[in-house]
Amino acid sequence: MAIDLIENNRFSRSKRGSNVGDMTATSTQAPATQGIEPWSPRARPRPSSLVWALTATHFVSRAGGLARSFLVLYLTQERGLSPTTAGAVAAAVGVGDIGSQLLGGWLGDRIGRRHTMLVGFLGTAVALVALGSAETMAAICAAAVGVGLTAELFRPVGSAAVADLPAQERIRAFGLLFWAANLGFTVSAVAAGVLVRQGYGILFWVNSAASVLAALIVWRHVPETRPPTPTVTRRAVLPVLVRDPVMLAMAAIHVVYFTMFLQTFSTLPLVMAGDGYGPGTYGAVLALNGIVIVVVQPVAVRLLDGRDTASVLAVSMLLVGIGGGLGAVVQSGAGHAGSILVWTLGQIGVSVMFGAAFADLAPADLRGRYMGVASATWSVGAVLGPLLGTVLLDHAGRTALWVACSATGLALFAAQRAVAPALRRRSSAAADDARPTDAARPARTNRPGVPA
Repeated sequence: MAIDLIENNRFSRSKRGSNVGDMTATSTQAPATQGIEPWSPRARPRPSSLVWALTATHFVSRAGGLARSFLVLYLTQERGLSPTTAGAVAAAVGVGDIGSQLLGGWLGDRIGRRHTMLVGFLGTAVALVALGSAETMAAICAAAVGVGLTAELFRPVGSAAVADLPAQERIRAFGLLFWAANLGFTVSAVAAGVLVRQGYGILFWVNSAASVLAALIVWRHVPETRPPTPTVTRRAVLPVLVRDPVMLAMAAIHVVYFTMFLQTFSTLPLVMAGDGYGPGTYGAVLALNGIVIVVVQPVAVRLLDGRDTASVLAVSMLLVGIGGGLGAVVQSGAGHAGSILVWTLGQIGVSVMFGAAFADLAPADLRGRYMGVASATWSVGAVLGPLLGTVLLDHAGRTALWVACSATGLALFAAQRAVAPALRRRSSAAADDARPTDAARPARTNRPGVPA
């Protein structure tokens, strides 16, 4: 049904190769420097060496991300903190995440994508060692904020680096990064369960080593992709954002979407506990999410590539709402697994189109900051989701919570359909105004190990 809905609303994209990154700050058309063959969905470009390098960094950073998943247990069991205090420390990391997304976007436009990734990964390694070694409450909180501010710097600049590629390459590239991150998360979950038997300290050291390895991959294999922008044309992002209703609408839609989506990780375990299932059962059915993503997502990229972005997002958000709403009527483990399967399919659709949708909206000189705002919608949802969901569950019950999820899915479907015409116009304008140039490709360097 989802594919039929998307197909009926398919948008005919421009077949001319294009790149938003070829526009200057004043939106003048850049001269073409070489002939480019027209692109069509049948002529699918292969991922570039840049995309493979970014994929490796995403996998390594997520596969080695052991410490954060066990942070609350470490603080309560090894440091002797109360659950409330440990929760406050974890919240400090989450608040730092929001700042990390915005800071990463700003740094990506100022000092470059590559340098920002290096700062983020190396800073994360230092902050993790500090957090695992901190003895006082003040030191623990300071290190937690440091982890939050550095650990996600690579996300917006990685997205900006992909957005610097020609438009026809973005969807497949974003899909590959999402797949690698989820594969890494699956590896992390298994590895952490094994390594924690040797003590919590090893988690911080392995996590720190993985960050250093990711930095080495960036240093050796990720060239700078930021389009050159004269200093005199640099703009602040806020005045541009307030005059960009399409970007503001998309950001608001995704904040609501992530607030709804993250109920699956905040209130779903409480609902399943109320049905008599322990953490092991919740972990088993939740593992289905990672398995489906790893298996289905590469196929989804091929199926959705070339389809209308707004329609895919609308249907996918509806599926997430419906999947969440099923929690009101199911009580068996199989029923919960079925609901997870439904919302996972929606999650895949959103993730495939998320980066490309915001990349089409971003001006070349503000691309890093636009992608930072886009990534921050996840972090804001991660703060709002647990707060609103637990309050609703506690005061109105599970049925009201999951009815609210279904209603939110319908509202998001309508909102995404309402913004669709403007989103298509922006995507079409970007394709018409920009033509491929050498500047649109990753810069060539003579550093050893860097792909030319």
